[in-house]
Amino acid sequence: MSIILRVISIIAIVIACFFVLTFTVYFFNLDMKLMAAMEPIFLKHYDKIKRDKHL
Repeated sequence: MSIILRVISIIAIVIACFFVLTFTVYFFNLDMKLMAAMEPIFLKHYDKIKRDKHL
């Protein structure tokens, strides 16, 4: 019985930590801030791609 309670409590702690982490990302809009910081890297890569200009 003690092992089952211990496993359930560990799972509950992991779920609570995951919720706090995702809520923090959502609240501070960190995913879009990361994308804004990475945009120059993506644009640099996109500009190097050869394109077929003939339609």
